[in-house]
Amino acid sequence: MLSPELADRVTSALDADAPTATTELDGGHVGHVYRLDFARRRPVVVKVGDTPLDVEGAMLDALDAAGLPVPSVYHADFDLLVLDYVEGKSELTDRAERDLARHLAALHETTAPAFGFQFDTLSGPYRQPNPWTDSWVEFFRDQRLRPWCDAARSNGLPAAVADRIDDVAADLDSLVSEPSAPRLVHGDVWEKNLRVRDDRVVAFLDPACYYGHPEVELAYIDWFDGAGDAFFDAYDEHRGIDSGFFDERSPVYALFPLLEHVRVFGSEYVPAVNDALDEVGY
Repeated sequence: MLSPELADRVTSALDADAPTATTELDGGHVGHVYRLDFARRRPVVVKVGDTPLDVEGAMLDALDAAGLPVPSVYHADFDLLVLDYVEGKSELTDRAERDLARHLAALHETTAPAFGFQFDTLSGPYRQPNPWTDSWVEFFRDQRLRPWCDAARSNGLPAAVADRIDDVAADLDSLVSEPSAPRLVHGDVWEKNLRVRDDRVVAFLDPACYYGHPEVELAYIDWFDGAGDAFFDAYDEHRGIDSGFFDERSPVYALFPLLEHVRVFGSEYVPAVNDALDEVGY
């Protein structure tokens, strides 16, 4: 359970009395997560661990400033993050999928002068480099595809598959296109990172944000079944989805999260990497 020292830090940060109940939640890959209930205030979520949780807090603040619904950040240190607890489920109905599309279409209207971010962000427990870069192709190739391929090789990605990814990286400028502007993406949209209530998405959790191409967000949802036709139809109505995305570019962008999964979970995701490479034609 939450140590007395950490509980004291939380109550001090909140200027609150001692919690009346502490419940451990699923922490994923970032340490331990708890719900704390109080007699005189709303419950909070407390994250503790070795991952730099102040970075997660800063990402949530950035998304909040862009208008995306996220939990309020009450306190953020390297080893301690205190957030508002948001009631909801992680299940998307068709109406909720359309609401998800509305939120992401609005988020993707937030632009920057270059690709990257104000600081290096996180993808799960791993640092996600974000040097400001003028070219999307260069950014995706050198800050996402190649580094995560190298990292996945140490956890089960065969050399022959890595060579195929190197070929994709070398030809990337002919496989994907530059967007009209760098646009803010959440970076890790799937059901477990959403809170849904009354067919509305009321909070986005656990971001891995940066300014990139919105298609990389759509590809993640496409390949990991984060949402279905109701989402994509609604997103197309709000912002439009360029022709060739699903057949040509989605499998290219899917290589990045698939390599992340190999890095985290091991060789069980190698067949999915091969499937994406087959669809790209490499």
